[in-house]
Amino acid sequence: MSETVSLKNIIPVVDFEKEKVRWNQINKVLTEPKPDIIPTPREVIWKKNKSTLYFHPAKEKKYQIPLFLVYSLLNKSYILDIGEGSSVVGGLTERGYDVYFFDWGSPGYEDREITLDNYIIDYLENAVKRALRHSGAGEISMVGYCLGGTISAIFTSITKLPIKNLVLATVPIDFSVGIVPDKWLKGLQKGQIDFDRFSDVYGVIPSEYLYLMFRGLSPVYVSPWVNLITRAHDEKYVEKWRRMDKWTKDTASFAGAAFKQMFNDLYKDNKLLKGELIIGGRKVDLKNIKCPVFVFSTSRDTLVLEKQSLPVMDMISSEDKTYEVFEGGHVSLALTGKFAVFADKWLKSRSNQLEEVPV
Repeated sequence: MSETVSLKNIIPVVDFEKEKVRWNQINKVLTEPKPDIIPTPREVIWKKNKSTLYFHPAKEKKYQIPLFLVYSLLNKSYILDIGEGSSVVGGLTERGYDVYFFDWGSPGYEDREITLDNYIIDYLENAVKRALRHSGAGEISMVGYCLGGTISAIFTSITKLPIKNLVLATVPIDFSVGIVPDKWLKGLQKGQIDFDRFSDVYGVIPSEYLYLMFRGLSPVYVSPWVNLITRAHDEKYVEKWRRMDKWTKDTASFAGAAFKQMFNDLYKDNKLLKGELIIGGRKVDLKNIKCPVFVFSTSRDTLVLEKQSLPVMDMISSEDKTYEVFEGGHVSLALTGKFAVFADKWLKSRSNQLEEVPV
């Protein structure tokens, strides 16, 4: 005896209102201008060339030690302050920290001779001095993300400025491994691939080239479209997605001299890992780092692999050091608000909490 199969069990029920919202949102993404990025309340306290140091005051200050936030030279830094609900800076100020945020800016052709030495000594070190002076604090905590973490570790190891804590998120330290295809990496290491002439010809690497480089190396530029179509009925998600999409296409340019130095000293010769890197005439030895250090990676990072970050734990001299892996991806760590949660959990006992004044 045959059974009657109901069509309801075969044909899925379609929520037409939900689908209407979904496709209206997708049409909005495709046809409307990119959204404005509204930063967390801030003031400019120092500028040098294209770079800017911003001060973001805590909503209700709880800690004496301020934070100094450093992002990568390869991308624009506003990914860390990309709007309410997705801002690393905003999440930290909401938790009671004064935040100094250093924006490297995007160099023009006249900046082609700027080196990593210049960026770390002339720009970053002077910016930290300004932050210390502005805050009136005796110490400051460095917080570095991605290549900004590499720069923060290098800086902390050579500066005499009072660094209270060091937080490194998804930080590349060992450049012998990574997302670069093996043949490219071996070609760099053997000198078969040379970026010197490329850098000399352009002077400053155009932002369009860096965008194409990242797009070719990482699925971070493909998978978001799948996520958008899946979740386009969620208006809050779509607004976050639009801000993220704007950032991925808004790549910074890169000074040619610094680009050559980065590929030769870090990718080709792996000098940071080997203890052979010289910055501003100072030898970079991560053993000089003795302050408390917190390093964390993400489980689905497609840009900086965990094995690139792990070596730093054996290279530093800090007695108070923590390493953790959190669920998430390289960029989602910033966009979901988790960065501020993880950082605060570790920092709050190391940032000199202010005594509450009785009402």
